[in-house]
Amino acid sequence: MPAMPFHHPTRPAGEFRPLKALHHFRKLIADKEDTEQVFHIIAALRGSKFRKIASTFWHSEKGQRILASNQRLIDVLDDHDNIKKLPAGTVGRAYVDFMEREGLSAAGLEAEYAKFTDAGVRYEDGIDRYGDRLRDTHDMLHVLTGYGRDALGEQCVLAFTYAQNRNLGVGFIAYAGGFELKRRVARSAPIMKAVHEGYRIGNAAKNIVHEDIVELLKEPLADARKRLGIAEPIAYRAAHEAMRSGGVDPYNLLAAPA
Repeated sequence: MPAMPFHHPTRPAGEFRPLKALHHFRKLIADKEDTEQVFHIIAALRGSKFRKIASTFWHSEKGQRILASNQRLIDVLDDHDNIKKLPAGTVGRAYVDFMEREGLSAAGLEAEYAKFTDAGVRYEDGIDRYGDRLRDTHDMLHVLTGYGRDALGEQCVLAFTYAQNRNLGVGFIAYAGGFELKRRVARSAPIMKAVHEGYRIGNAAKNIVHEDIVELLKEPLADARKRLGIAEPIAYRAAHEAMRSGGVDPYNLLAAPA
């Protein structure tokens, strides 16, 4: 068994507060870069299925080996100089290219999460460690799935994540965000079809959080997508084409007139 407990005895029970989630969702819609709101929504809509999936992994042989180690994914993923030593075309090289192009870092997302936590409180249990893996692999999902950091791409990645880990807050953001985009600026584009496609792709693929990320970085990107069962985001690309045909830039969607 892992040295740390899966559920710390002082950890409070989860909550289900949809009105609170809606409040923070409106803030997120106003500024999609305000990542702190995502964590508030997830906390307001904690569900039992997520904990069951995390528990199953935590108590598996692979989970004990990965989650009980002292290795921080952030330290691995932010070591761009080391990752750049990998051959071109690998997941790691594609990841570094993406992160540097977008001006992102794994540590930056951790810092956003720290704003949300109560004075940085952590329980250092299996739930914390599993949640860390979810947070730290978010940007890698963009690379593996082919979804961009545009507003629709983020909803699709979250739908993919919800399918794999069943966190109700993540699912709420994905689908409510999709409806908001459809309502405001992209009525003729297949927005909801693209979001649900993200869910279907995630549901069919292997759970990325359960992968050995260090080894995954070394794989050729095309081979990794095939092994993991990640399908092409056809509806997402069709939605982009429809938006461009209507004079809307998919990467500046929320700036478009309603």
